[in-house]
Amino acid sequence: MKILVANLGSTSLKWRLFAFEGAQFSLLHKGGLERVTDYPAGINECLGQLKQAGAIQDESELSAVGFKTVLAQTVTGCVELNDAVLEDMEGGNLIAPAHNPPYLTGIRLFAERMPKTPLVGLFETAFYQWIPDTAKRYGVPDSWYHAGVRRWGFHGASHKFIAERSAELLGREDIAHRARQLYVDQGKSMIGDGDCRVISCHLGGSSSVTGIRNGVAIGNSMGLSPQSGLPHNNRVGDLDAMAIPFMMQKKGLTLDHVIRDLCHEGGLKGVSGGHNDLRDVQAQSDQGNQDAQLAIDFLVAEIRRWIGSYYLELNGIDALVFTAGIGENRAMMREAVCAQLGNLGVCLDPVENEACQAAEAVISHEDSPVKVMVIPTNEELVVAREVKRFLEKNS
Repeated sequence: MKILVANLGSTSLKWRLFAFEGAQFSLLHKGGLERVTDYPAGINECLGQLKQAGAIQDESELSAVGFKTVLAQTVTGCVELNDAVLEDMEGGNLIAPAHNPPYLTGIRLFAERMPKTPLVGLFETAFYQWIPDTAKRYGVPDSWYHAGVRRWGFHGASHKFIAERSAELLGREDIAHRARQLYVDQGKSMIGDGDCRVISCHLGGSSSVTGIRNGVAIGNSMGLSPQSGLPHNNRVGDLDAMAIPFMMQKKGLTLDHVIRDLCHEGGLKGVSGGHNDLRDVQAQSDQGNQDAQLAIDFLVAEIRRWIGSYYLELNGIDALVFTAGIGENRAMMREAVCAQLGNLGVCLDPVENEACQAAEAVISHEDSPVKVMVIPTNEELVVAREVKRFLEKNS
């Protein structure tokens, strides 16, 4: 079984092709295109590269194309991307403006190009289907909640991979198995012996923190939209709701202007004075830019705030995991997040931390009660596995 996983951006197309033989898999090909202005041509280029590499002879060999879909109004889980689901996704365009429209465009073009190939989406919200009711709610009227104003949670594929792999590294294959079977068992994997407690920090251009018990999420720092939670590269993160009418009245901003500011001018970019890549922010800080240093300190403080929240909710942790671009590559950020957490059992090994660059490693002291880990995430593999299970279940 060959499954192509397509990652769609507003001007990018990245892919990985997996082959499955039973439970075993292999990565046959990966590639990507940037500055895509013609999506049909981009899809043709993707398929052409797969053929040129010998990964497929013809696209009819593909059992499915899988997508890491972000948000729909009512649909979650791993589902076939039919017209009804795409219409439901369109209803989420306002709260996921950077994600949903490119995915909708790309999915429809894949459907035109490959009409006989199943298109299957694993929604980023799927990992949070079984979080406690208290973690789903805002303090809004009940009618708002039923209209969809609730905490959905995102980066689900990444955090699910961390749930599986961290359990393996902790010697809890039983928990890893439950995490892998989560969508098949419909959350029943929460039931079982023992207690494996992990906090997963997905830190990159877009960042979030998730608490995980026995392979199952108990909550995520993101809420209704991917704009929430931690400050992102240029998206605001958490914000008091009254800031919007305040700025509309105070500065005469239109709603469109507010949305643009919150989605494109906020986060690290807003605090640092215009720099939205952490590497550039750090360079500015090294040159004495106090706003840039404030942006770094602010991000660290928000990460620690969410770690503290889930530490209390889990009543302690067995592992603290860093993943994604910043989490995997920035020793300085890991050190800052873990600073003075010895009373919570987090004892970072500075030598191991500094030596770790984008590789799987345990970076805590040998005698640290909490294992601090760096685990490169593999969202595409999670998508491919779930698409495979979907096809097998519905064959």
